[in-house]
Amino acid sequence: MRGMMPFEREIAEHARRRGKALAMGSKRKLEEFAAAGLLNARQRIAHLLDEGSFQEVGLFAVSERAADRDRSPGDGVVTGYGRIDGREVGVVAYDFTTLGASSAPVASLKFQHVRKTTIARGIPMVILGEAGGARIPDVMGARGIARTRSHQVYDRRRQTPWVTAILGQSYGSPSWKAAMSDFVLMRKGAVLAVSSPKVTAVAISEEVDPEELGGWRMRTEVTGEVDQAYATDQEVLGAIRRFLSYMPSNANEPPPRAPVPPGSGEGMARILDIVPEQRERVYDVRRVIEVVVDRDSFFPVKERFAKVLTCGLARIGGRTVGIIASNPIFKGGALDPQACRKATGFIVLCDSFNIPLVFLTDTPGFLVGVEGERLGLAGQIMNFNHALEMATVPKLAVIMRKSYGQAYINMGGTADEIAAWYSADVSFMDPAAAVNVLHGVRRQADPERFEALRRELARDTGAYDLAAGFLAQDVIDPRETRAWLIRMLAVHESRASGGIGRHHMATWPYNF
Repeated sequence: MRGMMPFEREIAEHARRRGKALAMGSKRKLEEFAAAGLLNARQRIAHLLDEGSFQEVGLFAVSERAADRDRSPGDGVVTGYGRIDGREVGVVAYDFTTLGASSAPVASLKFQHVRKTTIARGIPMVILGEAGGARIPDVMGARGIARTRSHQVYDRRRQTPWVTAILGQSYGSPSWKAAMSDFVLMRKGAVLAVSSPKVTAVAISEEVDPEELGGWRMRTEVTGEVDQAYATDQEVLGAIRRFLSYMPSNANEPPPRAPVPPGSGEGMARILDIVPEQRERVYDVRRVIEVVVDRDSFFPVKERFAKVLTCGLARIGGRTVGIIASNPIFKGGALDPQACRKATGFIVLCDSFNIPLVFLTDTPGFLVGVEGERLGLAGQIMNFNHALEMATVPKLAVIMRKSYGQAYINMGGTADEIAAWYSADVSFMDPAAAVNVLHGVRRQADPERFEALRRELARDTGAYDLAAGFLAQDVIDPRETRAWLIRMLAVHESRASGGIGRHHMATWPYNF
């Protein structure tokens, strides 16, 4: 036909198909997202990635069921690659406007493609979760459920960082991805659970409150499966970018370094005002962390869970570190089973991605009692200790005040370098408690004798006693803490391996 440009029909058809795919699924659901102030899957990707960097794969994929092909753009998931601060990442974003982003074979193939690519090419993977579970009727029947398994891979060896954000109703597939991830975030109002409230209600024959089933408070405060929760999609996506700024792209790289912000370390002069001289008085260790690390660099992990232990990423002298600090403002700093779980998971993260560990210790020991035993305290203590023994990243410890009993070992007692503040006190247990155990004397009953016995049991427990046996490598003024850590991080840089650890915990269980 005269007057037609080459491939005109093909160009028009390609534009039509592309436009249909980019338009996503239900128009009504897209309008509901906008009215609620929420981002849809494609908007989330655009907000997460460097502008113009997204390269989609699977744009023209649709459901393998003929009846659903015309209404399943992307088969309910948007996948591809992009950049965050100039570094490549893989992205999987569930599109809830398309069949509720329910799991189906083509969508699973798209996920597995990005998964394999990110592992093979050494780049992080980000999963933006919001899905209604498995797609019915696709998964029904023997062949349906068996074929579902053929698309699932649950073997993860922590070769590259995985981040999952829960941004809406997330059942089934996003739950598995979150459980397998190194870092999990949640928008307040979203729900994370194995099955939807409707399915759960049928199973247990009673109504189920979605917030109670898997809301952000439950996941951040009770189970600890979510690291951080924010009010908006935008805040969640910003936190993903910040988390990845501390991480290497893969396990065979050291973490990136950053310029030291002006004003870093200026607060060290105030540290003596933050930590009370009297051991019985409490304080918030987060204030100590804030003055020790580079300015505004502390990034807490699981802040609402097991608050007696503060964990987080930070930078000291521009180097990424993982901080593990007992916090006396909660339970006097006594560690419980959940704190051990929190510490163990954080050690696995840091060791898997070559991040040195820094311990700040002020703890009277482990919180013993019936509740702790019911939660498996002994096993959690040993998990914590086992992880420490297996970790091959540099470990530095600062004993600030108390460090008693088995907790002395768990909180950095076997670190590569130990510095004790001159206020440190190390022993099997608090001398005051030991008076009760050994002599059966209580302060209220006989204050004078109690104090004499306490002084007797408190002998040889100070910082200089620890250093005398070379069980601490230095006794320092608290105001020297930042300088000591900067120097020791430089000394203990793993030069022979290029800063790469041996990753003995790469296959550590996702949860325990």
